[in-house]
Amino acid sequence: MSLIRLTINRISYSQTHNGAYALLLNEKNGNRKLPIVIGGFEAQSIAVALENEIRPPRPLTHDLFKSFSDCFEITIKQVIIHKIVDGVFFSSLICVRDKIEEIIDSRTSDAIALAIRFNSPIFTYENVLEKAGIILKPGEKKKNTDTVSNDDALAKKVDYTKLSIMQLEKAIAVAVKNEDYELAAHLRDEINKRK
Repeated sequence: MSLIRLTINRISYSQTHNGAYALLLNEKNGNRKLPIVIGGFEAQSIAVALENEIRPPRPLTHDLFKSFSDCFEITIKQVIIHKIVDGVFFSSLICVRDKIEEIIDSRTSDAIALAIRFNSPIFTYENVLEKAGIILKPGEKKKNTDTVSNDDALAKKVDYTKLSIMQLEKAIAVAVKNEDYELAAHLRDEINKRK
């Protein structure tokens, strides 16, 4: 199975998970996006790594891991997001030392925080993008928030368990149109739970 390269698009605050954030990854040579819900600490660590001018006074955990790896000449060759189960992504770090590769299991948020620090590529498989990816059609823009349609109200409902699959799919389309990728991911997870 061939690997699909991903790039980091942005991190936004989660409106449906209190204290959580949505990390949005882009398919490098395509138009699919992979939204992943992550915790506040991981979001901060990723944001700090992306922003070169910010240096915390003490090393964050991922910075410590990078320093430790540098001391022992360990590199992260790549990160692979290899599966999703019940809305939870599973990832691996492909580490190299003395030309010997080791695969280490990792939370996806930690794997991405480390990939940034090691300047390592992030990959996934087609089946992961097929199951969890969303598509923003070219030319689609965020709707004017002054007018709220029935579809918009549907996408903002809190109790998704009472919606049909068709209603959930419609709500996903509205969430993507409004660039609310975290909500789209939550709705996608609800559909996947039912399959």
